[in-house]
Amino acid sequence: MMRRRALLQALPLLAGGCAVLPSHAPSPAPAAPGPLQPPPAPREFRAAWVATVDNIDWPSRPGLPVPVQRDEAVAILDRALALALNAIVLQVRPAADAIYASTLEPWSEYLTGAQGRAPVPAWDPLAFWVAEAHRRGLELHAWFNPYRARHPSAKTPLAASHVALRHPEWVRRYGNQLWIDPGEPAAAAHTLAVVADVLRRYDVDGVQLDDYFYPYPEGDRPFPDDASWQRYRGPLTRDDWRRDNVNRLVAALNDEVHRVKPQARFGVSPFGLGRPALRPPGIVGFSQYDKLYADVELWWASGWLDYLAPQLYWPIASPGQAFGPLLDHWIGTNIHQRHLWPGLFTSAVATPPRSWPAREILDQVALLRSRAGASGHLHFSMVALMQDRDGIATKLRAGPYAQAALVPASPWLGAGPAPTTPALRRDGALLAIEPGAGAAPFVWAVWQRQGADWRFAVQPANDRAVVARADAVSVAGVDRFGNLGAAAALTLT
Repeated sequence: MMRRRALLQALPLLAGGCAVLPSHAPSPAPAAPGPLQPPPAPREFRAAWVATVDNIDWPSRPGLPVPVQRDEAVAILDRALALALNAIVLQVRPAADAIYASTLEPWSEYLTGAQGRAPVPAWDPLAFWVAEAHRRGLELHAWFNPYRARHPSAKTPLAASHVALRHPEWVRRYGNQLWIDPGEPAAAAHTLAVVADVLRRYDVDGVQLDDYFYPYPEGDRPFPDDASWQRYRGPLTRDDWRRDNVNRLVAALNDEVHRVKPQARFGVSPFGLGRPALRPPGIVGFSQYDKLYADVELWWASGWLDYLAPQLYWPIASPGQAFGPLLDHWIGTNIHQRHLWPGLFTSAVATPPRSWPAREILDQVALLRSRAGASGHLHFSMVALMQDRDGIATKLRAGPYAQAALVPASPWLGAGPAPTTPALRRDGALLAIEPGAGAAPFVWAVWQRQGADWRFAVQPANDRAVVARADAVSVAGVDRFGNLGAAAALTLT
């Protein structure tokens, strides 16, 4: 990971041409566009991670004045919108702490400069991020680290409300970190309560876990879980018991997310190499199955995930970890046809010692689009796009992101009726959108036709005016499940 130093000034982004993307979900539109019937809306999840741990992405350093923190958040969201991203994945729990107002865990030192210190003046960063993302038509997914209790970059003392002091029997020291023992059932219940609390109080669109389950090993040093293992006394081997501890948390989180907020999606972003016995020929390297006790293929096959975002952090031509075969492995194990949105190592662009060219990320996006089983991707992390390393942001906007895209729908979540047809009314140089009866949409899908060419855009639902630059316009509402309603069309010439 590259530590973020500062936000740079917004770069000019090119408008670009009208790229055609696959439509990964059914649409009421027929395949062939007609005089007032546009083609199907393009679908692709385009997101970036915003890491708070070690101030990688936001805020740029601990203890910044609240107005500066807000300005930095707005700059990130504005850049995401300008790039035609449609989601942000924000780290809200970096190490059993919180970047939001919580009675369960202390304020994060990465926000205020000292763990447990509340912002002054008082404000709730997560509420701000959610409101500002939605105001721009962007989804906001809450990213949780389930087990880490203290990161090596931490500098201030633990707050009295931190789990390591309130429940030291749950926490183990491993190297230069503190870790919540996955074998402690009460600790797992606490993590479930933390996630449910966020889902109840904040209008987030998804919940995501990262790749940190049991800690990455430090040499041959074993994880110190003798106490919880000795209490187990069951039939499983120690390795299988550890995997079962993580399996049960993932399954319980899937249930809890959908119980508390049915439209929210639950996802995991694991290390990108699968279980050794299931890997494609020629793939070698670290085994998260054996070292992190993460049986990702089991979670995927069990239908516990709405989306999987494996961290495919290797170049296309990498020997032993080639991007294409790894992608095909995860596609081939997706028996429930859920969303596969791999993570891309965009922060490696123009960063020694790896120093990838921007072209590597562009080629990976193109390769993803060539596979019907992948319907999006995430960038790690937003800092590379903010800094436009090797022109990566400009090149994405001018090329693969020249046209906006809707987030793919999630029909298995049991969504209700799609948004009803809006009405379009001329209002001088603008077209006013009047929502139909029923629930308000999350965003508008807007097509404009000039001659025989249609261009697509996405507008937040609170923006009810279209600047018409065409001879015909078509507008449809899209709900929080990604369902596209029937469109209203108007000829302007």
